[in-house]
Amino acid sequence: LLSFDSIIEITTPLESKGYIDLTLQVLKLYGIEIVNHEYKQFIVRGRQEYKAKDYRVESDFSQAAFYLVAGALGNDVTLLDSLQGDKATIDFLKQMNCEIVENDEGIKVVSHGLKATTVDASQCPDVIPVVSLALALASGHSEVINAGRLRIKECDRLQATVEELNKLKAHAVEHESSMELDGVETLTGGNVSSHDDHRMAMMEAIASSVCDQPVVIDDEQCVEKSYPDFWQDFQSLGGDFHECELG
Repeated sequence: LLSFDSIIEITTPLESKGYIDLTLQVLKLYGIEIVNHEYKQFIVRGRQEYKAKDYRVESDFSQAAFYLVAGALGNDVTLLDSLQGDKATIDFLKQMNCEIVENDEGIKVVSHGLKATTVDASQCPDVIPVVSLALALASGHSEVINAGRLRIKECDRLQATVEELNKLKAHAVEHESSMELDGVETLTGGNVSSHDDHRMAMMEAIASSVCDQPVVIDDEQCVEKSYPDFWQDFQSLGGDFHECELG
């Protein structure tokens, strides 16, 4: 909308490329043209005008990741919207020996015994906390690499994921831009912190479904940032959730 043209230069290795593709796609739909030079430079012509148009917002794969992992952990969950097979969480779960089953009702994840793998976090940092939960219960030694961007989210998700999984008796080790996990057979319950981060709270809720004892999560209302109905949906799927005053 500016009166002059603009140039966006990429000066570091590009991460989260999919979000840029989505942004360019939606802008184009509403009449805005941006020239993409191999993701190294973006030319934005000035004096453009948005054109009104109806649009159906597509499913949120970063939220679907929590239920995909829930299925991988042995819960019977069906996602009503079909998902493209090239989405990162699905690929990670396939690497971990999961089967993706599609039927008339939707899509389900069926685990045939979770196996360790290496996960590249560079293009999908938002799903790493819940994918790490699956890795924590996978047989063998797993790694999450290229995870430095997790440190600049709503909280330091790299540190927080390791810390909170270990409170549940996972075996996770934090490094500067990666983590290592040695799979355990079960997780215990206990008090954990959401770090006031919606994705941490939702990961911990899914973790509770496979813990031996209850999980107590603080600041659970932080899910309202991206998924206000999360706790209602969690209960509708059979999750046992009670609000309490921690003092």
